[in-house]
Amino acid sequence: MNRRSFLSSCLSGTVAVALAGCASAYQPAPPAFHKVLQQPYRLDAGDRLRVTVFEQTDLTNTYTVDKSGYIAFPLVGSVAARGSTAKQIEASIASKLANGFIRTPDVSVEIDRYRPFFIMGEVGAAGQYTYAPGMTVQNAIAVAGGFSARAFQGDVDITRHVNGKVLTGRVPITDPILPGDTIFLRERLL
Repeated sequence: MNRRSFLSSCLSGTVAVALAGCASAYQPAPPAFHKVLQQPYRLDAGDRLRVTVFEQTDLTNTYTVDKSGYIAFPLVGSVAARGSTAKQIEASIASKLANGFIRTPDVSVEIDRYRPFFIMGEVGAAGQYTYAPGMTVQNAIAVAGGFSARAFQGDVDITRHVNGKVLTGRVPITDPILPGDTIFLRERLL
């Protein structure tokens, strides 16, 4: 074997080991990662709620979930929102208002604006963007200026909070995203 052939085979072996190492760095998304997509939406910091208390115009307003996971609601004070659904917040506010403030409160809660998602890596303009219901990874990439010239376009890594845990998984670009997700586009190797 001449020197050139030897160097070529060593380089090929090194590239193969490097590629194998990269391929095993992330595993496919765990089952809980996709199960959360079929569950009711859980509130977290940054979500803005439209709370309507019928026949109580002074209480009807938009309220933002603060970084501690609460909304400050008139008369009743702080209402825990993190991890709750909109229906659970309705019941909580109605219960607190019925406790000495309004005889039979009729409360409605809807999400006015979702918390943002984040995208980084090989996109035109990495950053924080407004989430719209039904977004996919591909939509998020388009919002962030599209793929960069070096982007791997097959799949992406998403970091998501699921049941109090932070999970990261590799998903195809057709997968849906959730508010608060962090999307990372890798650079293609060749």
